[in-house]
Amino acid sequence: MTSIATSAAGVDIESLNLSFDDTHVLKGIDLSIEPGEFFAFLGPSGSGKSTLLRAIAGFGPTPTGRILIGGEEVAHLPPWKRNVGMVFQSYALWPHMTVRKNVAFGLEERKLPTREIATRVDAALEMVGLLDLADRRPAQLSGGQQQRIALARTIVVEPRVLLLDEPLSNLDANLRVQMRRELRELQQKLQLTTIFVTHDQEEANTTSDRMAVLNDGIIQQVGSPMELYDNPANLFVATFLGTANVLRGVVEDAGGGAQFNALDGARIPVDSPGRGPRSLMFRPQNVVIAAADKSADSDSVRIAGTVRHMEFLGSIIRYGVAIGADTVLVDHRHQQGAPVYAMDSQVSLLLPKDQLMVLES
Repeated sequence: MTSIATSAAGVDIESLNLSFDDTHVLKGIDLSIEPGEFFAFLGPSGSGKSTLLRAIAGFGPTPTGRILIGGEEVAHLPPWKRNVGMVFQSYALWPHMTVRKNVAFGLEERKLPTREIATRVDAALEMVGLLDLADRRPAQLSGGQQQRIALARTIVVEPRVLLLDEPLSNLDANLRVQMRRELRELQQKLQLTTIFVTHDQEEANTTSDRMAVLNDGIIQQVGSPMELYDNPANLFVATFLGTANVLRGVVEDAGGGAQFNALDGARIPVDSPGRGPRSLMFRPQNVVIAAADKSADSDSVRIAGTVRHMEFLGSIIRYGVAIGADTVLVDHRHQQGAPVYAMDSQVSLLLPKDQLMVLES
């Protein structure tokens, strides 16, 4: 069986700006995506992630700046001359055509020889596990199978870059988990540069090599999922990626070092080169909850608090603990027979110093 031939190409975006009438949507985007990389655009609705993907594909208004694919400037080219493949959220399948005809459509438009079309269609369908369903129509298949048709139809034309615009959003939760694994496996098999748009951080975390977090048309940070989670560049990234506790306050000089003075009165020594209004961020799983009389060791900071609510989540107990006017979340590992802190009980929160992050407010 002939395999699908792919040639991974890098994508470079330089000083990209794009507007819809008077609305400035993409604002000075600079980004480099490596050949063969699985890259995600992550952000809330309206952040510009789908607009950026469509700009790479050649859809929508012409931007200013440069878009290079494999070193070739393509911003001036129409979509059909960029040799990229795009899978839309709706899949956009022809309902009256069989699976085979849907996948063959792009090759037939390119007027390739009939025998080559048949060979490449079979290879694409075999790759996505649908060769035995080639003569069915889309309505006879499940949502996950329809998504595989859309993928096969895209990879069969052997694009330099695969673009995925929230392709899992129409699937139920269990199928989404299965399909994101299959997407990743297919991408690794093809070694095809893939750009994936999603608002779901779990999807981005589990599929991508790196991601760009967007907000208001601006790239906030680029890096691997773990890098962005552990070392967010700003408060937006910190709170968008996972659950974050954030205390507002001021960093001031104290005892030859720096001290974070929370608005609620808590005083916490921190490692911060800057002074002035700041936010202190830490993750729920990095806080230890203990009895009220528990003291901190030299590597931790102790804060007194009051339990306000508790949720049992199986492997963890999530406490909401009031610190002055703020409530922070604490994820405490659950073990059979371990003590549980009751509502309104006084507790100590022990914060490891190396898990505290000072960010500009």
